Amino acid sequence: MSTSLPNAPYHHGDLRNALLEAALVILEREGEAGLGLRDLARAVGVSPAAPYRHFDNRAALLEALAVTGFQRFTRAMEDVADANPPDMLSVMGKTYVLFALRNAALFRLMFSPQLRRDNRPGLRMAADAAFATLRHVSGGDVRTGRVAALAAWARVHGLAVLLLDGQIALQAGEDIEALISQIIDRH
Repeated sequence: MSTSLPNAPYHHGDLRNALLEAALVILEREGEAGLGLRDLARAVGVSPAAPYRHFDNRAALLEALAVTGFQRFTRAMEDVADANPPDMLSVMGKTYVLFALRNAALFRLMFSPQLRRDNRPGLRMAADAAFATLRHVSGGDVRTGRVAALAAWARVHGLAVLLLDGQIALQAGEDIEALISQIIDRH
């Protein structure tokens, strides 16, 4: 298993981000099992001890990756909110499912049961920020807004997981984005 990345320089001005970016590539290419701090150091071209200055252990690296995923996801949701499309909730739902499909391994890590958010405040904050964007768009008061956001989340998360797991088969010539739109827009 080769984990080296092309043109990885030896010295970095921001080693933590370089490690995270390399880890994201490895995660998508080889899955979570392919991630190790020593392999990551080799991929980035630094000493085996260098990643430990930023991540105490593999679990800390996985948490940082999940936080990065939630931050990117939140930005995608905020971009939708800033664009203010006519059917904001529908467009957010499509964005959610497409994010999952385009970042499959990262998406699975973000929602992995092994990364319990209650023990990781940084991860909890990142996940809560993503949910807050959906909750804001869902509208309603504190109670009904939460329930509406949970209902929307359950719908798109379930669709994303079904597609990722191959439980929804595409028919010959079927466009995945069109199918996603039809499912989400159906009330």
